[in-house]
Amino acid sequence: MIFSSPETIEEAAALLAADAEARPLAGGTDLLVRLRARQIAPSAIVDLKRIPELREITEESGGWRIGAAVPSAQMNEHAALKSAWPGVCEGADLIGSTQIQGRCTVAGNLCNAGPAADSVPCLVAAGAVARIAGPTGTRDLPVEDIPTGPGKTALKPGEFVASILLPAPAARQGSAYLRFTPRTEMDIAVAGVGIALSLDGAGKIETARIALGAVGPKVIVADEAAQTLIGTTGDDAALDALSQDASAAATPISDKRGTAEFRREVIGVLAKRAAKIALTRAKGDTA
Repeated sequence: MIFSSPETIEEAAALLAADAEARPLAGGTDLLVRLRARQIAPSAIVDLKRIPELREITEESGGWRIGAAVPSAQMNEHAALKSAWPGVCEGADLIGSTQIQGRCTVAGNLCNAGPAADSVPCLVAAGAVARIAGPTGTRDLPVEDIPTGPGKTALKPGEFVASILLPAPAARQGSAYLRFTPRTEMDIAVAGVGIALSLDGAGKIETARIALGAVGPKVIVADEAAQTLIGTTGDDAALDALSQDASAAATPISDKRGTAEFRREVIGVLAKRAAKIALTRAKGDTA
């Protein structure tokens, strides 16, 4: 196996394009496990961590661009990012153990294309956009369009996610991520909900976006559930309707970790709770 450490995005893209069996490495917390388990046998590894811009969190157009090699621990230590998008940082903070969070990346979590990925639902709810680098240059794609199914992505041969852009938050905006797992830590979600919403001057919900994880082959954007909140103050009736619509939007399977019926019920409960947290944050209260 050939191991390369390019220092530019262009060089990394060229290496990946030259070998269809090459794999990019950002944090390596999924890739190395699969290598040791002999689930994959790539001919080359292209390490992205020596590319300076991929290790940085930079402000851009009022939002934040997160390089593909930025570990989740770095995101949660970035006060401005955490203040702007607390839900995104919450999801990133649930990837593995404290030790894993020193290496794992949200870009890797996204490209692993696992339906239960914790960092992805709130990225989707936030309207995050991935910048994809490849042999012909770069292109931008909404985060929700990257996974196409379990373990599958929309990336073309030679392409990799170089960064993720979180847009500028609205003036009165709140976000949150909640999940359910059988264990309290270091487990994948049985169900997860990411939500981002904003309030108008009268205190009514002006925009809302809800993404459901682990209840479908990829993250589900629950537009109808979000619409039940818009124009309301987030009162009990609106939250109950949200819960019902979130459950209705879910398309889960039954497995050893939970039945489809259980996942539908839990996703509704989580949506309601996450909305309450996001509302509190949008109002400027701490949560």
